[in-house]
Amino acid sequence: MQKSIINPWQWQNQLGYAQAVEVIQPTHTLYCAGQAAMDADGRPIAADMSGQIDACLDNLETVLQQAGYSLANVVRINFYTTSVPQFFAAYGQVIGRLSAGGCVPASTLVEVNALAFPELMVEIEATAVK
Repeated sequence: MQKSIINPWQWQNQLGYAQAVEVIQPTHTLYCAGQAAMDADGRPIAADMSGQIDACLDNLETVLQQAGYSLANVVRINFYTTSVPQFFAAYGQVIGRLSAGGCVPASTLVEVNALAFPELMVEIEATAVK
């Protein structure tokens, strides 16, 4: 698989994402459902945004690994949060985690009124290719 990052500007670089990611002739595409801070039994975990982001990314990596992918294969991530200010206060850990995994995805951040459970503050949805 060949992957190219398209960034007509530079400002997004400090936020750890790309304006577009072109994939030439992928052989497989994995569409991941939104991953939230849930334990293996489907119960919400982590009480703060930082903990929930870590749990979401842990769960996303678990799904990716189960399918034979890694963060480096992710080309698009959508973030859904109940609080953009709280999300951005913890955004450094998102950039660090994605960067360490070789992931510079096209990305969208959306604030929503609620997620599936009242305790949830963030959900992360991804598309990966290989």
